[in-house]
Amino acid sequence: MTVNIINKIKNLSPGLQLLVALLPSLLFIVLFIFLVLLPKYKTINELGTKITKLNQEIADSEAKVKKLDMLIAENKMLKAKLAKLQEQLPEEKEVSVLLKQISELGLQSGLEILLWKPEAKKANPENLYVEIPVKVQVQTGYHNLGIFFSHVSRLPRLVNISDIDLRVKEKKGKESGGLIFADFTAHTFASVSPEDAAAAAEKAKDGKGPKEKKEKKE
Repeated sequence: MTVNIINKIKNLSPGLQLLVALLPSLLFIVLFIFLVLLPKYKTINELGTKITKLNQEIADSEAKVKKLDMLIAENKMLKAKLAKLQEQLPEEKEVSVLLKQISELGLQSGLEILLWKPEAKKANPENLYVEIPVKVQVQTGYHNLGIFFSHVSRLPRLVNISDIDLRVKEKKGKESGGLIFADFTAHTFASVSPEDAAAAAEKAKDGKGPKEKKEKKE
């Protein structure tokens, strides 16, 4: 039976033979995206909310540490929790280092980077974090792309991959088969400092002020 299956595969067109050969890698990538990468996006708001809450708790605790040793210990514990959360959601000034790390992981995984285009940052409505998307196009094999995604998923920082578009590269001359073009967007995230968050909130408040006064006058 195994021989019959092999013979049937040999009778297929070169394109179908390539597709059959690549199916396991493609299935791995699809499962990896749906089971590992996509769920990460849901944790961003939770992390941003926790960081804001912990910052407030730290501020409250520091106002009392001079009175009780117990509150000093609690303050240290809250700072440790905050540091652990901020390890996943870095400050904006640290994002450039993270982007360089992702680029280096791509090269180490055997990706030929054809496009690396950081786009404008986007703040979430609650101003808890900012998102910095990067448009990426690479030429590689399915296996190498899977290795790259696996490395990205193990980074201590939060990185989400979306808008994945895979295209099989047409074989020309002596080029090796199995190469693909992959387009995707890598989303990195950065926390917003308490000072910046307060300034943004004040700015939004001031923006509403004149409009509200005008409505009351009418």
